[in-house]
Amino acid sequence: MGLAQKLFGTQSSKEIKRIMPLVHKIEGLRSQMMELSDEELRGKTMEFKKRLADGAKLDDLLPEAYAVVREASRRVLKMEHYEVQIIGGIILHQGRIAEMRTGEGKTLVSTLPAYLNALEGKGVHIVTVNDYLAKRDAEWMGQIHEFLGLKVGVVLNSMEPKERREAYDCDITYVTNNELGFDYLRDNMVIYKEQMVLRDLHYAIVDEVDSVLIDEARTPLIISGQSGKSTKLYEVCDYLAQQLERGEGTEMTKMAAIMKEEMTETGDFIVNEKEKQVHLTEQGVEKVEKYFKIENLADPENLEIQHNMILALRAHNLMFRDKDYVVKDDEVLIVDEFTGRIMPGRRYSDGLHQAIEAKEHVKIKRESKTLATITFQNFFNKFDKKAGMTGTAMTEEKEFRDIYGMDVIEIPTNKPVRRIDHDDAVYKTRREKLHAVVEDVVNSHAKGQPVLVGTVTIEASEELSALLKKRGIKHSVLNAKFHELEAEIVADAGIHGAVTIATNMAGRGTDIKLDEESKAAGGLKIIGTERHESRRIDNQLRGRAGRQGDPGESKFYLSLEDDLVRLFGGERMLSMFNALKVPDNEEIQHKMLSSAIEKAQKKIEGNNFGIRKNLLEYDRVNNEQREIIYSERRRVLDGENMRDVIMKMISDTAENVVDMCISDDHSAAEWNIAELNQVLIPIFPMQPIELDENQQKHFHKADLKQMIKQDAVKLYEAKEAEFANPEQIREIERVVLLKIIDKHWMDHIDDMDQLRQGIGLQSLGQRDPVVEYRMAGYDMFDQMTASIQEDTVRLLLHIRQEQKVEREEVAKVTGTNRDDSVAKAPKKRDEKKVYPNDPCPCGSGKKYKQCCGRK
Repeated sequence: MGLAQKLFGTQSSKEIKRIMPLVHKIEGLRSQMMELSDEELRGKTMEFKKRLADGAKLDDLLPEAYAVVREASRRVLKMEHYEVQIIGGIILHQGRIAEMRTGEGKTLVSTLPAYLNALEGKGVHIVTVNDYLAKRDAEWMGQIHEFLGLKVGVVLNSMEPKERREAYDCDITYVTNNELGFDYLRDNMVIYKEQMVLRDLHYAIVDEVDSVLIDEARTPLIISGQSGKSTKLYEVCDYLAQQLERGEGTEMTKMAAIMKEEMTETGDFIVNEKEKQVHLTEQGVEKVEKYFKIENLADPENLEIQHNMILALRAHNLMFRDKDYVVKDDEVLIVDEFTGRIMPGRRYSDGLHQAIEAKEHVKIKRESKTLATITFQNFFNKFDKKAGMTGTAMTEEKEFRDIYGMDVIEIPTNKPVRRIDHDDAVYKTRREKLHAVVEDVVNSHAKGQPVLVGTVTIEASEELSALLKKRGIKHSVLNAKFHELEAEIVADAGIHGAVTIATNMAGRGTDIKLDEESKAAGGLKIIGTERHESRRIDNQLRGRAGRQGDPGESKFYLSLEDDLVRLFGGERMLSMFNALKVPDNEEIQHKMLSSAIEKAQKKIEGNNFGIRKNLLEYDRVNNEQREIIYSERRRVLDGENMRDVIMKMISDTAENVVDMCISDDHSAAEWNIAELNQVLIPIFPMQPIELDENQQKHFHKADLKQMIKQDAVKLYEAKEAEFANPEQIREIERVVLLKIIDKHWMDHIDDMDQLRQGIGLQSLGQRDPVVEYRMAGYDMFDQMTASIQEDTVRLLLHIRQEQKVEREEVAKVTGTNRDDSVAKAPKKRDEKKVYPNDPCPCGSGKKYKQCCGRK
C-alpha cells in the first residue's frame, strides 16, 4: 500500500464509507420485516411494482427491497445476508464490480440487486461460467425470488428455442456467457420474429466477471457454416515444416534499427516464444519457393501457401500436446489455459486448428465459414447496465474501467483472513523444485493437513502424480483429462489427509469445506508449482484456502527453468543465484527474485491487455456495421412496411448506374448511352434510353438521373399493381430484403476476416493497421450496401405473381467455436451387444468370435 492510500484510504474504502448509512438503514428494517407474515412479505413485490409505476425510482426502493430479500432468504434458505454481502449487493446495483474473497457467499449477494432490478419487468440476466453453476444457482437462489412472487428461469446448452424463450421471459434468468452471446447472434439470424428467444438486454450480473470479461474475451463468439475449402495444403505444409531447420535470430532493438545494424538469422525459420510468433528466414523462403515451384512467396496469389507454412511451423514449435491441447478419439481438443479443462467443440481459428490436426495425423476438419460473430466486450456493452463479482479483479481494474466502464470495489471479508501466505521458494532446477514440493506434501500429509497442489499444465500434474505414487501418497488428480470427476474431487479436497493435484482453477465456483480435523491440522494448504502468467490466477489458487476465517496456508515453488522465469529475466536471476553461491538443492527466498517475477507477470498482463484491446479496436469497426445490418433485419422481422426503403433503393441504384457509366465532364452528346443501357436494363426491365436532339443539347446528368428514376418508379408501381392484395407485395419485399441482406452480410463477414488477416502488413509501411482496417472496412461496407440495393431492386422488378416466395435461411449453421462441455447422457446402442460366444448375427451358425468378430 502506498503512502497516499495509508493517509487518505483507498478508493474502495471511501466508497464503502459512503454507502454505510444505506447498509445500516437496511439492517434497521430487520425486526420490521420479521413481523410480517409470509403473505405480507410476498405482497411487498406488488407494492414495489406499483410504487415504480407511480414514479418512484429503484434507488428509493432499495433499502426496503433489500430488507425484504434478506428476510425471505432467512425464511427459505436459513441464510441471512451478512453486512459485507449487503455492501456487495449495493455495489452491484450501482453497475460496478464487487471483489469478494472466495467463500464470502457471492451467490447470495446477487439475490439483492437481481430482485430490485427485476421489479422493473425488463428482465435480469445472472451470467455464470458453466451450465452446472447456472442450474445450481437457479434452483438454489431462485427459491428466494419465487417465494417473493418472481419467475426464475435457467438456460442450458441442451435447451430448444421454445424452452429458451420461456426462460428469458422470466423476471430473472440464469445463463452462461456463451449461451447468452450465441442466443443474441442466433436471434439476428432468424427469419421470423417468433423464432427469437431473447428480450432486450437490460441488466446483467456477471459472476466470476474476470473469467468472463477478461480471460474469455480474447476469443470472439463465432457461429459457423461449412465452407468447401480443401484440407490437402495443411498436410503438404506440415510435411515441409518438419524438413525445415529452426534457427536463431538476434532481436532488432530500437538502437540497432537507428544504427542500421543488420539482423543476423540462421536456419530456415525463427521462433519468438515471448510474442508467440514464427517467421521464415531468407533461406527458409527460398526452400518453400523451391518446394512449391513458385517464383515469389510474397505474391498475392501465394498468400495462402505463406499463411499455411507459418501455421504449420507454429503448430510444431509453439503448440504443445498435453499442454495447449490433447488428442482424444482421433480429435484435437483444446485445453483452456486458465482452467486446465478440455473445451469440446472449441477450435483455434484462422486455420491453426487444422495445422495441429495435420501435425497429429488426425482427420482434418474442413474450414468453416463465419456466419455471425461478436466479441464479449461489444456484447456485454450492449446492456443498459451491467455489474460483476469475483474474488480477483483488482489486478485488471484498468481494463474493466477502460473497456467496460466499470470500477472495482474491494469488499472487506466477513471474518478476518487467517491464511498464512509464505514467500516464494525458488530453486535452481525444476527437478529440485519438484522434489521440494513432494517433501512439503509428504510432511503436511503426515500431520493430516489437506493439500491442494496447483499446476499450470496437464503434463506437470501427471509428473507430480507419478512422484507422489512413488512415495506411497494416496491422492486425486484433477486435470482436463478427468474433468468429469471435478465436482466430486473438489468437494473432498478439504477432508483431513486429502491430497489433490489440480490444473489451475480447480472447480471454480465450488467451495472446499474443511472438517474439524483439517482445521486442527492448520487448514487447507495450497502449493503452487509454478507462477501463472497472470497474478490473478495465482491469487485465485491462493484464495481456495482460508475461506470465512478458516485457517490455511499457501506457498509457491519456482525454479529458474520455469517458462515464466526463463523467458523473463532467467539469466539475471541465474547470475544472482551464482553470486549468492546457492547449492542446487537449496531453496532461496529473496525480495529481488519475487519482485522480478511480479514484474514479468505485469509485463505479460500488459501484453494480454494489449491483445484484447486490439481485438476490440478491430471489432468496433465490425460492430458499427453489425448494428446497421441487425437494425435493418429487425425492421423486416417486426413486419414494418418497407416500401419507402425499396423506393430509396430504386433511386440510389439508378444514381449509381448513371455515375458509373456517365462522366461529369462530358456533354450529353458525348454520353455512351449504349453502355448505360447495357448496365441499366438487366436491373430495370425498361425500354432502352434514347436521347433526341433537343435532349442531347440541353440535358445535364441530373436530368438523366431524374428521367431514369421516374421511369423506374413507374415500373415498380406497375409491378405492385400486378398483385391484387397489397400486403402480398409488402411481404415479398420483406422476404427478398431478408434473403439478400443475409447473403451479402455473411460474405462480408468473411471478407472482413480476410482483410483483417492481411492488414498486419500495413504496419510494415509505418501505417496504423486498425486505421487501415477501418478505412478499407468502410469502403467494403459501402460496396456491400450498393450490392444489396442493386440485387433487391433487380429481384423485385423481375418477380412474377405466380412465383412462390418464402422466407428461407441462406446458410446452414454447422456449429460454434465454443461448447460448454455439458455432461451428456451415455449413448445407448441401437441394437443388442453381441458377446464373443454368441451365435454370429450373420447367420453362419458359427460363434461370433470365430466369424464376423474376427474382423
